Amino acid sequence: MMSLPFFGLLAGFGCILAGQRGAALLLWAVSMVVMLVLFRLHVTDALTIVL
Repeated sequence: MMSLPFFGLLAGFGCILAGQRGAALLLWAVSMVVMLVLFRLHVTDALTIVL
């Protein structure tokens, strides 16, 4: 699941190399949103610690 933002950034880098600046910026923005959503899910997840 955490690999999704990195694949998006890799695709954005490929768009930069292909000269498609708009698509690269869109992929970057989508990757940032996905990363923030995954961070929110990670931070609010309850820990089950048994002592």
